[in-house]
Amino acid sequence: MILLLTNFIPTNFMTSNKSTQSTKDVSSEALDWVVIQKDMKNKLGSDIYESWLRKIDFVEEMNSYVLLSVSTRFIRDWITSRYLDQILQIIKTYKKDLTRIEFKIIEKNSENEIENNITKNQNNENISFIKDTYLQYNRIDPNKRFDSFITGTSNKLAYEASMKVSENISHYNPLYIYGGVGMGKTHLLNSIGLSLKEKNKVMFISAERFMYQFVKSIKSNDMVKFKEYFRNTDILLIDDIQFMNGKEAMQEEFFHTFNALLDKGSQVIISADRAPNKLSRIQDRIKSRFAGGLVVDIQKPDYELRSKIVKQKTEELNIFYSNQVNISEEIQKFISTEITTSIRELVGAINRVVSFSRIYNKVPNLSEVKVVLKDLLNIGENKVTIDLIQSTVCKFFKISKNEMLSSRRSRYLVRPRQTAIYLTKILTSKSLPEIGREFSNRDHTTIIHSVKTIEKLKEKDPEMTNNINNLKNQILYNKENEI
Repeated sequence: MILLLTNFIPTNFMTSNKSTQSTKDVSSEALDWVVIQKDMKNKLGSDIYESWLRKIDFVEEMNSYVLLSVSTRFIRDWITSRYLDQILQIIKTYKKDLTRIEFKIIEKNSENEIENNITKNQNNENISFIKDTYLQYNRIDPNKRFDSFITGTSNKLAYEASMKVSENISHYNPLYIYGGVGMGKTHLLNSIGLSLKEKNKVMFISAERFMYQFVKSIKSNDMVKFKEYFRNTDILLIDDIQFMNGKEAMQEEFFHTFNALLDKGSQVIISADRAPNKLSRIQDRIKSRFAGGLVVDIQKPDYELRSKIVKQKTEELNIFYSNQVNISEEIQKFISTEITTSIRELVGAINRVVSFSRIYNKVPNLSEVKVVLKDLLNIGENKVTIDLIQSTVCKFFKISKNEMLSSRRSRYLVRPRQTAIYLTKILTSKSLPEIGREFSNRDHTTIIHSVKTIEKLKEKDPEMTNNINNLKNQILYNKENEI
């Protein structure tokens, strides 16, 4: 299974003159990964390099990005959340045309290093880890605590409920938290896990990973060990439960695991992108169990909350970069006003502006910020949806939506379908499984193949590039033939 995670940096803003000088004439040469590794070790420190960055392997260099690999999702998530920008800047000193990094997961036979690193960072034996290599996984992040969760009217109830559960196990059982993408659900689940891990056996896992472990257990004829592990935890936190939709065998196992945990007094906390009764293709008895606990939602952040987040994150970055960050109150107010879709996009906007400020060593003005955040502003204003993308592409290629979503593999249908999938990947924040479900439950590998196919065609075929640009303009700006 291959998963890709992309870090997008606006191509209009490259490195400063200083950085450009350091690139010399190497842009046309192949990357020397050994040299880059030494640079990462020198600039980010030996401890960080040996613990995490040494695990990165070079795969290949493409036109505008570099493909790297790591052995697990945990390592990928840890690196991307903490060191991705620094790694990209190091790479760009050697190859300025590379504007993003993509990671591929290549699983290895031994995962002992991961457990050692987690233990080293968490330093708590009560956090449960499955010793078998095909099961090992835990998402607890020591940085996502209750005290770093910023509250407002939209998320106050979910925060208070989470606090209550962390103070008194089984007070609300199960606790079901739902809300849109990037609203802070995962942060709250993580905070609960951190607060309870000292005295309890805690397991924090995504529904997608639960499914993966379930399938691997069946293939390896190890279901007994799987059942014992998940039914022998004190606290079970499951993120993005909607990923179980349509997986009947997995739902059956989860249902019995869920009941077993409740029967023995263990706490179950669940997150999803919608209310229990809105879950599609989930067994009614499971939805009934969810609804029988405390159900709380996280709504879109209001202006007051967005302002608090922008101010706090700016201050944190200023401290981190030793007062080298200069973001005016005008810019902070602009970001708070215009970025309304999710907290994740809000934080992403701050990071972009801060990166611009540091790269150019200047205080950005409002016009520059609008350019840097152009894609986020457009998406927020026009509310780009998968349905809009599909409809626009169908109209462009003169096919019906039913034809696009069908299983037919005729050439006149395959290319529009791949185009729609590609545009969905770059214009929305949807994950690969989410995109696959919106395209008649296609596998995530099909989604990856479609994206790569269009990327390659764009490099070779000017007509395809023009088509993509035209479609993007129609979707984002409701305008045709403008690039």
